[in-house]
Amino acid sequence: MGTLVTFALTDGVAVITMDDGKANAMSLALQQEIHAALDQAEAAGVPVVLTGRAGILSAGFDLKTLAAGGQGAIDMLNGGLELAIRLLGFPTPVVIACGGHAIAMGVFILLSSDYRIGIKGNYRYTANEVAIGMTMPYSTIEILRQRVTPAALTRSVLLAEVFTPDNAVETGFLDLVVDEADLMPTAIAFAKSTAALNAGAHAASKKRLRAGVLDAIRQGLEKDSQGWAKQFA
Repeated sequence: MGTLVTFALTDGVAVITMDDGKANAMSLALQQEIHAALDQAEAAGVPVVLTGRAGILSAGFDLKTLAAGGQGAIDMLNGGLELAIRLLGFPTPVVIACGGHAIAMGVFILLSSDYRIGIKGNYRYTANEVAIGMTMPYSTIEILRQRVTPAALTRSVLLAEVFTPDNAVETGFLDLVVDEADLMPTAIAFAKSTAALNAGAHAASKKRLRAGVLDAIRQGLEKDSQGWAKQFA
């Protein structure tokens, strides 16, 4: 692997760890390394645990790249959503072990998995686009819509509400909250337990369940891409 992502096969589970030494900004380089790790997991036909560094899954897109504008910003934005689309349609189970904050694109990656585990503590899960002066993209609204409750969707999109481990399960941002020391053992054990599933049935059912969602995200991304091209070109 590269310098931003590590891949380890543990008990029949692909553990993919993002760590850029900072906030795991969803740069093009990080995206490419995640894809490379997912390629390995897909080739091996094993479930995935995707995690970040201590204290943070990801704080979203690389702000320096956005500030610079141009094709680099456009490619990064499109790439982040393409990564979310890949995770939503990945043929094997995807578990995210969120050891801290998930902000902006970080929370959209969190919501693109099959099972999400967080930890107790003072952590934030938020789509903060409106708070920073950005109209919520069409595509990310659809990512939110397919996982969080209707009330949490409205509060996320319109009010940029900050959710926490205390209310993340009831609002749909997480499936489980554990102590920090239990995060990775729990995530790996859960991913390992999915070996009892019929792999073909899982992949076909996921495709059937998310066909409409993925179409909606792709249609939204097409509109978003046109807007980003005008904004950053």
